Amino acid sequence: MTEEIAAGPVEAVQEPAVPRRRGWVIFLRDVVVILLIAVLVSFLVKTFVVRSFYIPSGSMENTLLIKDRILVDEITPHWNGYHRGDVVVFKDPGGWLPPTPAPAPRSPLFEAGEWFLTLIGIAAPDSDDHLVKRLIGLPGDHVVCCNSLGQITVNGAPIDESSYLKQGVGDSRASSIPFDVTVPAHAVWVLGDNRTRSEDSRYHQDQPGGGFVPMDNVVGRAFLVTWPFDRFGLVDGHYAVFNGVSNPQHQGRRRGGRRA
Repeated sequence: MTEEIAAGPVEAVQEPAVPRRRGWVIFLRDVVVILLIAVLVSFLVKTFVVRSFYIPSGSMENTLLIKDRILVDEITPHWNGYHRGDVVVFKDPGGWLPPTPAPAPRSPLFEAGEWFLTLIGIAAPDSDDHLVKRLIGLPGDHVVCCNSLGQITVNGAPIDESSYLKQGVGDSRASSIPFDVTVPAHAVWVLGDNRTRSEDSRYHQDQPGGGFVPMDNVVGRAFLVTWPFDRFGLVDGHYAVFNGVSNPQHQGRRRGGRRA
């Protein structure tokens, strides 16, 4: 005899619903955590890896134009050194820039916004006391201008800067200001690509620093134009210009120098 058991209706067991308010709290918490992590990562990258700078003048035309925004590599040069041709950003060694006027009063909201944009590396308020130039001479280099062809020589080798140099009409010389310098240890000699509009190392030879930029003042190497979008691209070091330049004989082998 078969025994049959009739199954009655089974009621679904429902889990207690999470209150809607609690769900929003969890969502907002996750958003805040993600934003904080993003800001922290951006801050660390800006502080130790790359920084953003704004180009206020035409001294580096046509490599960099007024209102360009660039990214500067702070970390790679610490491993691989600097090279002739690098476009470098450095803090004013003293007396290169005119005194900065006191900023006009701004609202607390504006100040807070700029602080946040600076923190994450978008704004670049310290561009006012930094400069950008092309590195021509490394420590120990003998840099002279000009030879009979109007070219700069580095350690006796002439360099053809026509690939990046912006000259005035009828001016065939690399510089209208002569110089004959040997770069001291822990310093560099820098020039703007737009020589007629650049007050660079040449203009400060009579100052205590002799026109040299201490390595400690160099922030890093400019490598990317990020704004405006139609100019987005890498910053060209034109390293081939310096291929014929040898390191100073008394220096032997050292970091930096020639770069392919």
